[in-house]
Amino acid sequence: MPNLTFYDLHPPLENFREDVITGLSATPKAISPKFFYDQHGSRLFDRITELPEYYQTRTEISIIREHGMEMALLLGEHSLLLELGSGSSKKIRLLLDALRPAIYMPIDISREHLRESAQILAKHSPGLEIHAVCADYSNDFELPYYPESMPKAAFFPGSSIGNFEPPLAQALLQRTAKLLGAGGALLIGVDLIKSTGVLNAAYNDSQGVTADFNLNLLTRINRELNADFDLSSFEHHAFYNEKPGRIEMHLRSKIPQSVKVAGESFNFSMRETIHTENSYKYTLEQFQQLAISAGFKSERVWRDTEKLFSVHCLRVE
Repeated sequence: MPNLTFYDLHPPLENFREDVITGLSATPKAISPKFFYDQHGSRLFDRITELPEYYQTRTEISIIREHGMEMALLLGEHSLLLELGSGSSKKIRLLLDALRPAIYMPIDISREHLRESAQILAKHSPGLEIHAVCADYSNDFELPYYPESMPKAAFFPGSSIGNFEPPLAQALLQRTAKLLGAGGALLIGVDLIKSTGVLNAAYNDSQGVTADFNLNLLTRINRELNADFDLSSFEHHAFYNEKPGRIEMHLRSKIPQSVKVAGESFNFSMRETIHTENSYKYTLEQFQQLAISAGFKSERVWRDTEKLFSVHCLRVE
């Protein structure tokens, strides 16, 4: 498509192997949530966003629908618009008509899902110049296309910032601020602290889609790293840990067992877990302090009437 350029900076398989081996060798065992997003994992996550228990996506979309024009005015027109963790790009479509960016750059680690969603957007928006970048934005990387003189703005939806431990979240925000430059704007979705019941339900849906999403990580490891995980001997375990203020997702071993991954053996005791994801929840004040520590100032905050979710406009100082 003439209006779409695709850059494949997907991390090599060796990085996946090293991270998984390191994570399974640690005490406690842990694997980064960025590895959920192979093609099937990305599709499962799209299903999660439509579940009745998963309030985050529909609430964020409702906030954007209600305040999108104001958000667009703050971000500014004719910019290079970055989207971190773009997924299926559903939310940005609500803003693109108002934003009218010179260039839209979705960045996501899920290669085929990104390619597919970018192709759909390019077809429906033939006048929009799209530079899609498959990359791991959780680590430092160079943008393959970066017009220096063009103003920069960024969109980081879905409360994905909550997947990072606070010091790593601060570091990611600092890198984003550097990319945007002085005066650059960031529109970011942030999930709020709320009742434990609502939070636990969102990550333990009645249809079991989140469980399938979590277990698909083991399927991916089996396929790509020649492992022999028996999925029937692991179970999804997710709960709100109030002290650090985060949802934790784990894969819990139902039995004592040994598993081979890339030629190495790992033992599991009964009920031992692999920690696969954190999702930190914030108060407005907590997140604003985090943003300030990373070089931003808070320009505007929007919330839904039930105070479930927030969208922040931040400006690089």
